Amino acid sequence: QVQVVESGGGLVQAGGSLRLPCTASGRAFSSSSVGWFRQAPGKEREFVAAITAIKKNTFYGDSMRDRSTIPRDNDDNTVDLQLNRLKPEGTAVYYCSRMASICNSGSYLDEWGQGTQVTVSS
Repeated sequence: QVQVVESGGGLVQAGGSLRLPCTASGRAFSSSSVGWFRQAPGKEREFVAAITAIKKNTFYGDSMRDRSTIPRDNDDNTVDLQLNRLKPEGTAVYYCSRMASICNSGSYLDEWGQGTQVTVSS
């Protein structure tokens, strides 16, 4: 089990940007695919984006496909989620987790942490 920690959330106006870091300790994180998910109030958790460990191949969910990127730095053990041109419907708690497969949104491996709250004002 790996303890991941999300941060970087906050209040942003529609059209703005945020960068959310996901960090964890240990080689298990840097050698694993990692994904970002979000859960809006009253809705189920949904997949946002994921990246593989070595080749850094990426896969995006429909919700933020053209408005997000997922850079990672294996030296620093971080996988960020860069959110651009945010909309009010992007208001959610954002979570990260290691994944068995970036193309299988159900393949998350870690227990959900506290996440980081993103609030987008109109």
